Amino acid sequence: MDNRPIGLLDSGVGGLTVARELLRQLPNEEIVYIGDTRRAPYGPRSKAQIVEFTWDMVNFLLSKDVKMIVMACNTATAMALDEVKAQLDIPVIGVILPGATSAIQKTTSKKIGIIATQASVRSDEYRKIIHHKSSKIEVTSLACPKFVSIVESNEMESDIAKRVVHESLAPLVGKVDTLILGCTHYPLLRPLIQQEMGSEVQLIDSGAEAVRDISVLLNYFLLNGQERKEIQHHFYTTAGVDSFRLIAEKWLAIGHLNIEHAEIEGFNKVK
Repeated sequence: MDNRPIGLLDSGVGGLTVARELLRQLPNEEIVYIGDTRRAPYGPRSKAQIVEFTWDMVNFLLSKDVKMIVMACNTATAMALDEVKAQLDIPVIGVILPGATSAIQKTTSKKIGIIATQASVRSDEYRKIIHHKSSKIEVTSLACPKFVSIVESNEMESDIAKRVVHESLAPLVGKVDTLILGCTHYPLLRPLIQQEMGSEVQLIDSGAEAVRDISVLLNYFLLNGQERKEIQHHFYTTAGVDSFRLIAEKWLAIGHLNIEHAEIEGFNKVK
């Protein structure tokens, strides 16, 4: 058994949606999470910046001796997954392929919508994967840049959030039967998104779908299936601990989380 932790990275708090699912499906696994909240959002940034920032987080996680890295961030996955996978000797998992695969399986009208950050939409990775697997599916991508800021500022239940979701999703309403939440921040707005799109539209949580793939991989190679008396999860943020804690403890439904501030810029470069 490999008792080393699983590392998760995200531009901020969005990857907590993946962490929650991982904790539910793999309760005997320990996690180390890094959220680059100070430099979020990643969506408006250039590919070069996103790759650089992703490597900062990757190298930070490697310093914690993780056995696997989960890119719990669609933007990082789109821009940096292939490069990081090519240079590391531990498994590196992204969230785009699992989300795209699930959407293909669930659509009945063959009309899939994707909401994501600007960078993820520019990369066109979701559409490429979907069309590679099924060229007959109609794919509509929509950037929703304001969603990340709403989540990072913990305003998910505010009137502002309701208005932004309503205005942002208007181009997709009534046009798709399946919608990929192509940013791990977006499930934190899931009730508002579902209400706007309609109850008949299936929402695909790309992060949750990725955890299923992680579970399969661990079952074959690295799973710590034995119960442990004590598991110490560690969460790190590059910004304020208090604001991160408010969202993390509410979303994960766990009190007294071990959360620390971390400086990761240029962290022990190994690439």
